[in-house]
Amino acid sequence: MKKILIIEDDQIVANVYRNKLLVEGFQVEVANEGQAGLELVSTFQPDLIILDLMLPDLPGVEIMKKLRAQPAFEKLPIIVFSNTYLSNVMKEAWKAGASKCFSKASCTPKQIIEAIHSLVSSATTASATAPAAPPAAAPVAPPPTKLKMADPAVAPAEPVKAKLKMAEPAPAAPPPDLGEDFRKQFPGQLNTLRALHQTLVKTPDAEGRMQSLEAIYANIHTLAGNASVAGTTSLAHMAEALEALVRELQEKPQNLTPSTIRTVASTIDFLEFIFKRGKAADTLKSRPARILVVDDELLSRRGVTHALEKAKLTSQDLDDPIAALQLLADNSYDLVILDADMPGMNGFELCAKLRSIPAHKKTPVVFVTNLTDFEARANSTMAGANDFIAKPFMFIELAVKALVYVLRGRLEGIKPSL
Repeated sequence: MKKILIIEDDQIVANVYRNKLLVEGFQVEVANEGQAGLELVSTFQPDLIILDLMLPDLPGVEIMKKLRAQPAFEKLPIIVFSNTYLSNVMKEAWKAGASKCFSKASCTPKQIIEAIHSLVSSATTASATAPAAPPAAAPVAPPPTKLKMADPAVAPAEPVKAKLKMAEPAPAAPPPDLGEDFRKQFPGQLNTLRALHQTLVKTPDAEGRMQSLEAIYANIHTLAGNASVAGTTSLAHMAEALEALVRELQEKPQNLTPSTIRTVASTIDFLEFIFKRGKAADTLKSRPARILVVDDELLSRRGVTHALEKAKLTSQDLDDPIAALQLLADNSYDLVILDADMPGMNGFELCAKLRSIPAHKKTPVVFVTNLTDFEARANSTMAGANDFIAKPFMFIELAVKALVYVLRGRLEGIKPSL
C-alpha cells in the first residue's frame, strides 16, 4: 500500500484530501504544521508528499530544501499547493524541487488524485528499472552502549519536547455536502475578517498593524482553501488574490497605505457579493475580459499591463487619448484604466466624454496617475471615475482592483440566491 503524507495547516482541506486518498486505497498521514511534517517524513517514509507552501510556522519551500538535501528524499515526489498570484513563491518551489505545482484555489481533488497516481507510478517504474546496486559488505553492529544519532540534516536544531501535532481523526467518509458546510461557515468567517480589518485601521503602532495583517492573512488563507474544496470557484479565486495582496503587505509594510487598506476592505465586501450569488457565480459562462489602458508613458503602460497579467487579465493599451475615445465609441470594454496627465486630452476629459457614450455609462474607470493631490482625486470623481490609484503602485493591488471590477460587472445581473 502506497503511503501519502499531507502537510497542511487547514484542517478542512487536509481532511477532504485525506478521505479522498483513503478511498483510493492509499495509507495517509496528516501533519498540521511544517516542522511536524518534516519530522514525520523520516518515520512514516511516504511515497509522496502533498505540501502547502504557505504554512505559518515553516515555509513549504524550506521543507523541500531540507528534504532534497538528503539522498533518501532527493527524488521523493512532492505536490505543492500555492497561490498563483505569488509568482516568486512558485518559482522558488520549482527551484527547490517541486514535482507538481497546483493553485489551491482552482485545483480539484480529481486533478490531485490523477497527479498522485501518475507520480507514484513513475517513481515505482524508475525504482524497478534502476541498475542493481553492487553487493554491500555485511554491516557491523555498533557497540551496545553507543547511541545511533539522527542524521544532522533531519534532526531539529534543538530537542523537540512536544509531541508532533497531528491532525484530528477525520470521519471515514467525506461530508455529504461540502458546499452546504461552507455556506454555513462563511458569514462567521466574513465577520471575523471585517473585525480584524477594523482592528488594523484603528491600531496606531506598526507592530500592532503587522499582527492584524498576520491574522487577516491566516483567515483569508483558510477561507480561500475552504472555498476551493467546496467548489465555489469564483469566491476562491477572489480570496486567493486578496491573500496575495495581504501577504505582500506583510513583506513590505511601507506599502500599507490608506489606498491599500481601502482595497483590502472593499475586496472583503466583494467576497460577500460573490457569496450571495451562490453557484450562479461559478456557472456563469466566462469570456475574455476586455480592458483598455490609456497612458502616454510607455513604462507606465507596461506596469499596468503587467499588473493585469497577474490576474490573468489581458488588455489593449494606447498612448493617444483621442484614438482611445474613438475605440471606446466603437467597442465595449469591461474596464478602462486611465492616466490623468496626457497631451491632447487629459484623462479627466476622456473619462467625461466616454460617459456620454451609451455603452460606457457604467463601464468601470480607474485612474492610475502621478497626480495625487486632492484636486486630482476630486476631478476624477467629477469626471465619473470609479477608483483612483497613485503612482508608484503595487502590481498586486491593481490586479485585485481590476479583478473586482471585471467580476462584479459579470455578476451584476445575477440576483442574490441567498
